[in-house]
Amino acid sequence: MKVNGVPYRTIWLAEDGWGVEIIDQTKLPHEFEIVRMETMPDAAVAIKDMLVRGAPLIGATAACGVALAMREDASDANLKSMYDALFATRPTAVNLRWALDDLNALLTPLPEGDRAAVAYRRAAEICDEDVEICSNIGDHGAEIIKEIAARKNGGTVNVLTHCNAGWLAAVDWGTALAPIYKAFNAGIDVHVWADETRPRNQGASLTAWELGQHGVPHTVIVDNVGGHLMQHGMVDLVIVGTDRTTYTGDVCNKIGTYLKALAAHDNDVPFYVGLPSPTIDWTVEDGVRDIPIEQRDATEVTVMTGRDASGGVANVTITPEGSKVANYAFDVTPRRYVTGLITERGVSEASSDGLRKLFPEKV
Repeated sequence: MKVNGVPYRTIWLAEDGWGVEIIDQTKLPHEFEIVRMETMPDAAVAIKDMLVRGAPLIGATAACGVALAMREDASDANLKSMYDALFATRPTAVNLRWALDDLNALLTPLPEGDRAAVAYRRAAEICDEDVEICSNIGDHGAEIIKEIAARKNGGTVNVLTHCNAGWLAAVDWGTALAPIYKAFNAGIDVHVWADETRPRNQGASLTAWELGQHGVPHTVIVDNVGGHLMQHGMVDLVIVGTDRTTYTGDVCNKIGTYLKALAAHDNDVPFYVGLPSPTIDWTVEDGVRDIPIEQRDATEVTVMTGRDASGGVANVTITPEGSKVANYAFDVTPRRYVTGLITERGVSEASSDGLRKLFPEKV
């Protein structure tokens, strides 16, 4: 995707061939800054403090963190401590564990002297694979948007999305937004309702920013407007991303997704999930019961960041001193409310049978 007309990925190898560079997403949309990572702790901080976020990008960043760790110390002891440190950064997104398990299985049998080069090569492959996966999700999802456009005789297709699952959440293209980009590029008249998405405002700050960079018509709304829009026929479909999906089709995503699914169900609005296969947890059956829900720092709720009247970027506290805060980062949408899962291999029903038909090697 492009920033001010210049193509970017969200993570890439630096010109020196070993450092890793990322876009600092905590500074968007007001500032565009690139941060260099040189150590595994740098990668851990980037994940934990959400300089990078989104399940696919978290996995890619973890893979790069492994490479940085192996460059510094390729011993068995460091391989284990590195795994533990990175795994602890974000407990909900399954791509993190997937990437770490992939690298760990690959590196453990190797001599220490070979580990760094192999880790760098595999990290690059994971990044390239993510781009292909997301592009394919876009192709399959765009067909759904095209069908709706045809039924509306070429009229505007209004898509509601929650949080950010665009190219900033992946290495490129994104998951939930990839179908929108593909449809827009194909000339479909598409408009996006972008939930503000408290806390952290990732819909307002990230989704709106990247849609604007690409020229996609969009409107930012507060989180609780979606149901009203659906009641009045102003939403044709909902597409969201996911941080972990059970093999039975339960979807864990940014807090508030469940409420959007309930509103969509009540108003007969199709509710789709952009689902890269590394985000499927083949070990978990019941998402509500078994997926750990991250609880993050209270300041994400109590403090908001914005540009003030003088043009500077400022933090302001919006809650009374002493008020307690609960900051649950995710919720789980049961499979019965999901119209379909848009994967890189096609669109599946949200069920064990549906997913296993597309991924028979997992049986």
